[in-house]
Amino acid sequence: MNYLPCLEVEPQTAATAAVIWLHGLGASGDDFAPIVPELDLGDLAVRFIFPHAPSRPVTINNGMVMPAWYDIFTLDIDRKIDEEQILQSAQAIHDLIDREIERGIAAERIIVAGFSQGGAVSYQAALSYPKPLGGLMTLSTYFATSDTVAVDSANQPLPVFVSHGLYDSVVPEVLGQRAVELLKAKSITAEYKTYPMDHEVCMPQIRDISQWLTTCLSN
Repeated sequence: MNYLPCLEVEPQTAATAAVIWLHGLGASGDDFAPIVPELDLGDLAVRFIFPHAPSRPVTINNGMVMPAWYDIFTLDIDRKIDEEQILQSAQAIHDLIDREIERGIAAERIIVAGFSQGGAVSYQAALSYPKPLGGLMTLSTYFATSDTVAVDSANQPLPVFVSHGLYDSVVPEVLGQRAVELLKAKSITAEYKTYPMDHEVCMPQIRDISQWLTTCLSN
């Protein structure tokens, strides 16, 4: 099996849970690793996995080759994307989930997370996975495959945390609101929080993420 290359941050004791966290367009798995100590998860033994997206041409950036989970054709509010590539990326995340299960982590203790483009893949990957996961966390993103995703019944009750910047100049906050409504239409309840920021993360958000992860993984 060829897995995506990943940066992994191990807990001080043997891992009993895992968070697979996808970066945004043009970034890398190194982007969110510095947040791990800030989360201050106490005694929770969580392995953080930060996969690196493959490099590919991106249409909205004049065909420039960069790390990307999928190609984006237009930046209008409906965002036309390469759906085949997003499905391929979601399958690559399924493979990483399967590997965590093989390493002894129960599916119910695996959380999928993603920022921006990585969040769009996270929606597809988590909701279509055939075993019940521990949670889905999306940051500053949109639900790109809402019309086509086949939500597996195992993840219908999935805990979902959606967060967005009120002043996001890359992915307008209305797309975060829309994602929550699209989830609701599929009978999936999401917690939604906004922050006075642009397309980024902030400390109040990190504290909320810490609390949400702790709640999901303390059960």
